[in-house]
Amino acid sequence: MGREGGASAWPDEGHDFALAGRTAVVTGASRGIGAEIAQWLATSGARVALVARSRDSLVELAGTIGNGAVAIDADLADEHSAMDGAMRIQATFGGAPDILVNNAGIFQITPLEAMTVGSYSAALATNLIAPFIFIKAFLPGMRSRSSGHIVTIGSVADRSIFPGNGAYSATKFGARAIHEVLREETRGSGVRATLISPSSVDTEIWDGIRFPDGGEPDRAGMLHRGAVANAVLFALTQPADVNIDEMRLSRA
Repeated sequence: MGREGGASAWPDEGHDFALAGRTAVVTGASRGIGAEIAQWLATSGARVALVARSRDSLVELAGTIGNGAVAIDADLADEHSAMDGAMRIQATFGGAPDILVNNAGIFQITPLEAMTVGSYSAALATNLIAPFIFIKAFLPGMRSRSSGHIVTIGSVADRSIFPGNGAYSATKFGARAIHEVLREETRGSGVRATLISPSSVDTEIWDGIRFPDGGEPDRAGMLHRGAVANAVLFALTQPADVNIDEMRLSRA
């Protein structure tokens, strides 16, 4: 999975077992960027809890990446399901994970007047409320042991907007705000917080997408998903006294 697409780097010997003995949670892990991040973390020695709605896909991925990876099926658009997923992770790991990667997100291109309240609410629930639920669940345990790392996968849309992006961009602006508050609230605690905001990444999320003017995405000009995973691994493997506050990625 991680090696396809040609140009993207793969964890090299310098990262082998860099995360050995650590536990990690990746939301939205059944495909795309989430699955890529999960595989890179497992390759680097972490035991990963894979979170998404599709249990079959998660079980298959857990078997592929190995290293004790576990499937945690949860509907992150549903508050109670997300909370239950967080509780099952704590039970599996015997406490808060060492690493939380809040990656799950709903993406749609729809003009505001054509968007339903239900679809807008689902984007808010998945992209903003679910990350908050996982932070709230795991942060106390991270604080108590004075270690942990919370990574938020943002987007170019957390600073830039375009027509049809009213729900996704609003939630990504909000996610950046949550990250910045989290960074201030955890400063000096031993818990680190990183925001990684890539430009468009070539994943299944673009399948069938059309812009309001009728144009199609230029997928050939997008980042490979491995670029995001590489950035996550870079942030996680810095010395304990170094925090990567924010990384913004674009196609060279």
